[in-house]
Amino acid sequence: MKKGKMTWKENLSAYSFLSPWIIGLILFTGGPIIVSILLSLCKWNLLGSPRFIGFANYSQMFADSEFLNSLKVTIIFTIISVAVSVFAALFLAVLLNFKVKFVGIFQFFYFVPAVMPSVVMAFVFKLMFNKELGVVNYLLSFIGIHNAPNWLNDSFWIWPTLAYASIFTYSTGQMMLIFASSLKEVPPELYEACDLDGANFVQRFIHVTLPSISPIILFNVVVATVSSFNSSFTLIYPLTDGGPNNATEVLSLSIFKNAFKLFDMGYASALAVILFIIVAVVAAFQFRMSKNWVHYDA
Repeated sequence: MKKGKMTWKENLSAYSFLSPWIIGLILFTGGPIIVSILLSLCKWNLLGSPRFIGFANYSQMFADSEFLNSLKVTIIFTIISVAVSVFAALFLAVLLNFKVKFVGIFQFFYFVPAVMPSVVMAFVFKLMFNKELGVVNYLLSFIGIHNAPNWLNDSFWIWPTLAYASIFTYSTGQMMLIFASSLKEVPPELYEACDLDGANFVQRFIHVTLPSISPIILFNVVVATVSSFNSSFTLIYPLTDGGPNNATEVLSLSIFKNAFKLFDMGYASALAVILFIIVAVVAAFQFRMSKNWVHYDA
């Protein structure tokens, strides 16, 4: 009886400490999700009262070529952004894992772009890749390339530009620190066994390092995927505003335009619900597939 009473008190104490987070989750995450689902079934322009229209917003959405284009662009951007940012973060973490002098300074400079606001970074890249005034085309002119691409207004070259910009997002810096910490936790005896077998650096990395940090790779991939789906707006809106010719019109940007430019809150909420479902399905798929390559017994 006494043990059960102590357990009850411990649980109550734990939930008391967790209550600020739980209340915040309900009010600022759970509440808006429920409201968005309800608004997606309505027609509302912010002026009058919402008018219930059932699934008309969803019917309109799947018949809209702009939505299908936004869905395709969102998937392409997410694949590129996740691949580039995770690879860059792991590459930088491996460099930081070498025993060299002043490694802390290198870590600081690698992480600095990550703490810059995404909007500021986007405007910096917009200036850098400007066709007439940008430093990128200016440097290319020194090696004889005088007819450089119009990076931000070309449907092909905009994707390499976005891929490069994705390296300098907050996710990359955050993942770099997580990778750097996980690399230090790889059992050294595994590397010693590789040395005895005559394995080179690449073989050690593929057969020892990657399997050992595979749970961390999964964590970073999932976080980067969710961040890319939800935070693409902060990079793309100031950089391209969905252009050229809607080539970078991601779903988050389409939600913003429908909600605050066209004032169609019902349709924007329906888009948000679809985005929420896509993120949940993709994350579940990633966890399901992780059983084939993530090793927890390293």
